[in-house]
Amino acid sequence: MVTDPVCGMQVPADTPRRSAYAGADYRFCSRHCLERFEAEPGRYAVPSAPQDARSETAVAGTCCPDQGGHAQEAPHAGATTYRSHAPEVRQPRPGSRPKWGMALEPEPAPQPETRVEYTCPMHQEIVRDRPGNCPKCGMALEPRTVTMDGRNEELFDMTRRFWVSAALALPLFVLAMVADLATDRLPAGVTMGTVQWIQFALATPVVLWGSWPFFVRGWQSLMTRNLNMFTLIGLGVAVAWGYSVVALLLPGLFPPAMRMADGTVHVYFEAAAVITALVLLGQVLELRARGSTNAAVKLLLDMAPNTARQVRDDGSEVEVDLSQVEPGDLLRVRPGEKVPVDGTVTQGNSTLDESMITGETIPVEKSSGDRLIGATGCHGA
Repeated sequence: MVTDPVCGMQVPADTPRRSAYAGADYRFCSRHCLERFEAEPGRYAVPSAPQDARSETAVAGTCCPDQGGHAQEAPHAGATTYRSHAPEVRQPRPGSRPKWGMALEPEPAPQPETRVEYTCPMHQEIVRDRPGNCPKCGMALEPRTVTMDGRNEELFDMTRRFWVSAALALPLFVLAMVADLATDRLPAGVTMGTVQWIQFALATPVVLWGSWPFFVRGWQSLMTRNLNMFTLIGLGVAVAWGYSVVALLLPGLFPPAMRMADGTVHVYFEAAAVITALVLLGQVLELRARGSTNAAVKLLLDMAPNTARQVRDDGSEVEVDLSQVEPGDLLRVRPGEKVPVDGTVTQGNSTLDESMITGETIPVEKSSGDRLIGATGCHGA
């Protein structure tokens, strides 16, 4: 078996569909691939290595027309598009929206990755990766398909930055308060200059690493002239830390009125570090809330049926995919089924369970002219 250079399919070595180019013999799974190769041989050929010896590095694709399909290049592995809520903001890598500074979210893949797991029909808490019997009741485990949700990289990154920043900001804050309000409690031999150098060592990683996403987004807001909260955060942290560094290294630049008895100048390292930690905490809480909201919306969408019973003009009924339903279509919902989409009752009456929306468990009467909510359940006529 050899590899078709156009679609990547495995081809028998004795296939009659062949073409020679640059001293190499190429074989094809269909006439369609052969014609594509002969039209642009330089695009698919690898003259440096015979086809029989090449590894299967060709672009994978579906079967060609002679075998019931057509050649089709597969998307690049790992390719993901990141977008904001505005459809015009899209890019192939993570980042933030230039105008508001909010992080771009990865677009959901057309076909999310899934995996099969096995669970007991009587004990749902029993989940295994392979077939077998339930350890509690002995029943055979049944397969079910679950979607593998990707990890929120921004939440992971912000959480890591928060914990590191908080671990450094807390002792920095305590040390600054003791130095300002209870100087007599400082250990013997520890001068104010030493305290400030300790504050500098604790605050610098927080500002330069923990606040880095805020500086990037703040700079983007300046470049696009769309000032936002990251502009203020980045400016405040940078000024507090920069002023403190100058006061620590060059106290002689400040007038005598601003210097203390030992010649040092007040610094604000703790303010820069604490602000960074608090803003990072806010980012973590926001990202978790957004993730929970997205998960809740996804669960609600999963409750909607995948098909609808469409009533044709001649009175016949046909089951169609939900994506094919258009405004103005007439649909029939039978007792026990779920309402496929939002709509209005045109004929008949029934009771619907709208607890998923309202929280009320009592069925609601519906008759001609009443509004219906998609994914709610129809009880009966």
